[in-house]
Amino acid sequence: MSWLFGINKGPKGEGAGPPPPLPPAQPGAEGGGDRGLGDRPAPKDKWSNFDPTGLERAAKAARELEHSRYAKDALNLAQMQEQTLQLEQQSKLKEYEAAVEQLKSEQIRAQAEERRKTLSEETRQHQARAQYQDKLARQRYEDQLKQQQLLNEENLRKQEESVQKQEAMRRATVEREMELRHKNEMLRVEAEARARAKAERENADIIREQIRLKAAEHRQTVLESISAVSLLQVAGLTLLAVGVYSAKNATLVAGRFIEARLGKPSLVRETSRITVLEALRHPIQVSRRLLSRPQDALEGVVLSPSLEARVRDIAIATRNTKKNRSLYRNILMYGPPGTGKTLFAKKLALHSGMDYAIMTGGDVAPMGREGVTAMHKLFDWANTSRRGLLLFVDEADAFLRKRATEKISEDLRATLNAFLYRTGQHSNKFMLVLASNQPEQFDWAINDRINEMVHFDLPGQEERERLVRMYFDKYVLKPATEGKQRLKLAQFDYGRKCSEVARLTEGMSGREIAQLAVSWQATAYASEDGVLTEAMMDTRVQDAVQQHQQKMCWLKAEGPGRGDEPSPS
Repeated sequence: MSWLFGINKGPKGEGAGPPPPLPPAQPGAEGGGDRGLGDRPAPKDKWSNFDPTGLERAAKAARELEHSRYAKDALNLAQMQEQTLQLEQQSKLKEYEAAVEQLKSEQIRAQAEERRKTLSEETRQHQARAQYQDKLARQRYEDQLKQQQLLNEENLRKQEESVQKQEAMRRATVEREMELRHKNEMLRVEAEARARAKAERENADIIREQIRLKAAEHRQTVLESISAVSLLQVAGLTLLAVGVYSAKNATLVAGRFIEARLGKPSLVRETSRITVLEALRHPIQVSRRLLSRPQDALEGVVLSPSLEARVRDIAIATRNTKKNRSLYRNILMYGPPGTGKTLFAKKLALHSGMDYAIMTGGDVAPMGREGVTAMHKLFDWANTSRRGLLLFVDEADAFLRKRATEKISEDLRATLNAFLYRTGQHSNKFMLVLASNQPEQFDWAINDRINEMVHFDLPGQEERERLVRMYFDKYVLKPATEGKQRLKLAQFDYGRKCSEVARLTEGMSGREIAQLAVSWQATAYASEDGVLTEAMMDTRVQDAVQQHQQKMCWLKAEGPGRGDEPSPS
């Protein structure tokens, strides 16, 4: 409504009339208006200087607007302008509120980001602290190991010095005693010689007379003995002949019985069966063996997973067969030498609670005609076992060859026939386990008696690493940590070295790896300080690899067709 009072009024506004006329001049003021104003006193209130012209114009404009036909439109326009201003103010207020909300959300996001960074930093610090504490713990453990090793070395050195001193003192004492004893002996001999010479000089006649009387008495005794012997000689010879004949037959019968029940057959090289003589000699060891629990069939035997599962099934079946007193199965184990066939046979017997007996096929041929008798004695002895006997025949192809094509002697052929006769049927007394490097040379009747064949192949990468670690602990690490032997071990990563050795010994058998570990021990014993270093181990590994390659060259030079030739690596 500000335009009603003439504020911001345009020069061509509608309904605007001519400017209002000035008020009429008061009479008597002509010619003296200026003077009259100048003679008035100054106004005393604040409204004295108010100009009512604006109010008059506003009143006039209001009257004109009231009578104008656009008065309502002007009022609506003014209301619309006022509403527009209010809407603009509300929109600005909403924008302000949105800006405030956005600022709050930004602040919340910044706080969340700050918390995330704080948690991440705390996590990193915790990890760093844990790693540092773990590093300190490992360092402390290594320091303790080093201190323990130094303490062991110092104790060993002191013990060696003490033993050397004691040995030197003992040697000196013995030498002094020997010297004094020698002097006393010389003095005694000299005194006795002097006394004897003096007595002989004084009693020479008496001694000669005594000698003459003893000779006469002896001559008379001999003559009487000859006359008595001549009378009893005929009867003695007769009785001797009868006694020798009877004793020979009785001895043979008793010997066969004792050998079948108590003794060990000549073909058996090693057995776990306890004899009466062994029980009398070592009663404590025998009682321990009788009270010992069955061992794991694969304890100390390293095989591939598939082969391990198969032989474990065989061990479980054999143990249950013994418990149920059923018939045992015959097994053939073939493969390259040194792959654990003999060791598994022993473990199988101990796991099943049976006795084992080991014989070699090479011992049969040299026996000649006695081979048949020895073979029957072996199986008679096996049938007397109360716990059951696992008969392991190593190098079985040495005497179980083909009878039709192989050139074998008649004695060996008869021994083979005796073996076939005694193994024609399954038994609940003994279990037959054959081991061979050339199973293709077996007689067909031998193959017919085999129930299950197991192939022992060369160890792979994982099995070689397990073998290296096992033999390293047995022959190197354990003697070095116990401190009882002259063997020490330098500081290096043992696990990494065992893995490296397993990678380099590809194609080698378990026996060759065991020999390699023994060579490490011998190398340490041969050194000046008895310390086995990593360089010494590498040298022995290179030598073992070269020797294995040389053996493979010799094997290839013999020609194809050998059953013991390992698979190419």
